[in-house]
Amino acid sequence: MTENNQIVQFHVPVMTQTVIQYLLPCIQHKKYKDKSAMYIDATLGSGGHSQAILENISDGIVVGIDLDIDAIEYSKNRLKDHSNFHIFHTSYTNLDQIVSQFPDYALKGVLFDLGISSHQISKPNRGFSYSVQGILDMRFDQSNPIRNAKDIIQRSSEYELSNILFKYGEERFARNIARQIHEQRRNIRTTFDLAQIVRSVVHGKNINKSLSRVFQALRILVNNELDNVKIGLSKAIDLCATGARLVVITYHSLEDRIVKQIFRDYAQNNKLQILTKKPIRPLLIEINNNPSARSAHLRAAQKV
Repeated sequence: MTENNQIVQFHVPVMTQTVIQYLLPCIQHKKYKDKSAMYIDATLGSGGHSQAILENISDGIVVGIDLDIDAIEYSKNRLKDHSNFHIFHTSYTNLDQIVSQFPDYALKGVLFDLGISSHQISKPNRGFSYSVQGILDMRFDQSNPIRNAKDIIQRSSEYELSNILFKYGEERFARNIARQIHEQRRNIRTTFDLAQIVRSVVHGKNINKSLSRVFQALRILVNNELDNVKIGLSKAIDLCATGARLVVITYHSLEDRIVKQIFRDYAQNNKLQILTKKPIRPLLIEINNNPSARSAHLRAAQKV
């Protein structure tokens, strides 16, 4: 993960200042001090958010979690000088198992930055992007022998493919695309093969949106993302100490809808105070500097 002895940029974290503002409300221009506090970055990625948290606390610990071994190795190197940083290669659905390993600490904050990183998108062997030719994998954890995107395409019926594209991609041309995918599935081996199928069905100004939605739908199903968000976020809320903060960044309406509903349900049961009536969007200057932030929606809540 180094080039000329310098850390290669892995991924630019989104809305870092806003994350810190909501996750660590007691900073007030000085490092927040709480020896018993534990903060979890449930989607570690390149470690940018974890680094920001570490730089703004003087006591306590930060725990980073990720399914992607590339992210684990990168962040381990990036944050190696922080003795109060702990890292786990697992899913955030296992939050309870991780928290149980630190019985002397109270969980005071959890961050979920959902979606995929620019590093994952750019690597051909990951298969996340229709703009980069590679194998149709789409697994976050490539060490896990779960089915990949190619398996789903090869083994699903036309009806099942149509439902996948509509349910997880909200794709308006789902039926026609599914028909073509099913008819030509034996010839679909790479991301470009799949993209060409979509382009044969959708034309004009809709093509890029359809491509994004088709790839999104398969990625979500491969990684069981929506169910995992429900499990992970619910566990995080239950595990948090009173007064703890939860911050969630989503990148599409399906995830945002789930987060909004979970926050609302807990708030109605007097277990959460919602801090963001509407999701916070990144500033234009950040979008210009970091295009991956353009679809980000941030929601925050506090345990009561």
